[in-house]
Amino acid sequence: MFYLILAGVALVGVAMALFQMRNHPKGLYILFFAEMWERFSYYGMRALLVLYLTKHFLFSDTAAYGIYGAYTTLVYILPVIGGTLADRYLGQRKAIIIGAVMLVAGHATMAIEGEPVAPGGSPDIAVLNIFYLALALIIMGTGFLKANISTIVGELYAKTDPRRDSAFTLFYVGINLGAFAGALIAGYLGETFGWKYGFGAAGVGMLLGLLVFVLGTPLLKGAGDAPDVQKLHKPAFAGLSPQWLIYIGTAIVTVGVWWLVRDQGTVNILLIVFGLLTLIYILWRSVFQLEPHARDRIILALILISMQVLFWGLFEQAGSSLNIYTDREVDRTIFGQEIVASVFQSLNAMYIVLLGPLFAMFWAYLAKRGKDPTAPQKFGLGIIQLGLGFLVLVWGANSSAGLTPVIFIFLIYLLHTTGELCLSPVGLSAMTRLSAPSMVGLIMGTWFLASGAGNAVAALIAQATAAPGASVIAVYSNVGWVAVGVGVGLIALSPLLNKLIHADTLSDDPESEGLRTKTIEPGAHVEDAHRA
Repeated sequence: MFYLILAGVALVGVAMALFQMRNHPKGLYILFFAEMWERFSYYGMRALLVLYLTKHFLFSDTAAYGIYGAYTTLVYILPVIGGTLADRYLGQRKAIIIGAVMLVAGHATMAIEGEPVAPGGSPDIAVLNIFYLALALIIMGTGFLKANISTIVGELYAKTDPRRDSAFTLFYVGINLGAFAGALIAGYLGETFGWKYGFGAAGVGMLLGLLVFVLGTPLLKGAGDAPDVQKLHKPAFAGLSPQWLIYIGTAIVTVGVWWLVRDQGTVNILLIVFGLLTLIYILWRSVFQLEPHARDRIILALILISMQVLFWGLFEQAGSSLNIYTDREVDRTIFGQEIVASVFQSLNAMYIVLLGPLFAMFWAYLAKRGKDPTAPQKFGLGIIQLGLGFLVLVWGANSSAGLTPVIFIFLIYLLHTTGELCLSPVGLSAMTRLSAPSMVGLIMGTWFLASGAGNAVAALIAQATAAPGASVIAVYSNVGWVAVGVGVGLIALSPLLNKLIHADTLSDDPESEGLRTKTIEPGAHVEDAHRA
């Protein structure tokens, strides 16, 4: 009964989203379903990962959180490289296809699980290395795909098109439809019948996503094409074209990721170094190549990007400490049936599928009346709700003598979801709007890089909950109050941040790069461009 109710609610949300998409470009349908299947595979595997490490390989909680954190951090570091390669050489469409092929291979490899480790025993080294290779392939595939498919969504709309925030919210429904089905189906199969069945289902989902994208490419009408096809295939070094150099480099980096994914400390150092270099490069280009208004927009984009570190650091407890807490400390009996812990990770996605279309309508309604909150204000609202989710769970746990009632798991995911809808799809829209055209892939990749930093922080917070003598609830209380305070502060500062948008010079002209050598007409006001 519980599973049928979840599926029914999700189908209502999908129907609402598809109905609203009738007024959008047909290419949005292709991107919607392609990303849906990609997220099916990613979140299906994510729902099982920490449980798989602690129950199959018998890793300690701390070690499992470390591998989970290294994996999710690398997943969000690589899109910076994938986005830059797409901007300069491959184009977004080719990059997405490369990524999808690697993801199919990675998820298929995850299905090789070997025999479970006996208590007191050690994992089979060969099987463990195959597992790390699977993670490396998934990380690399996501690096090529994640930022670039979002970039193509932005290419379907003019920068001042009032449908942009609505389109990204609808696209986000597709993302979360896949996440919902992945956690529900792969999670259930993996915990009930065997890990390989859950991981195998995730691989099938990714294969379907690849097929949808390839077959639907004509509907994109050239969006995501390579910037210079001749340059892509022309010999550049040692007689090899940039395309072949990228293939060879991808193989080499995959080996490096295969080694790194087991070393949380090295990944965090790499994240810091890579993040600083990326920030310096973006600031250099902004200061020396862009005119002042375009530069200010990039600075605002970087400020919004930085807010993600806190948001995802807390939000991503869902796959690690909150997943383990649900498994061990929550009364999971619903309608007389005990529900496996991984299935509860589908709640976030189910809420988004149901509420996403309502948020899309709400933003569009406010935009038509000139009352749409700006991106900084929406970010602040999102972070406040994230903190409140933890505080509600703390209240529920403290008010219960035994196991935490399952209703509080529903509530924390609900508040985290409404917070996410105020931040993540709006942020995707803002990145494509605030970026100069030649930097959109780089900025989108940096957006996901900050998500990687958030996942690194998430691993540290999760490990804090597993420290000797630590209390999960005490940690959740502290981080909840910090999030509420940061969100309130961001809303208070939003009038100053809004000035960095310079709406009167925001242009829909694809030839207008905002370069210092170009002239921006001061009177070029664009209607409805007052929101970022």
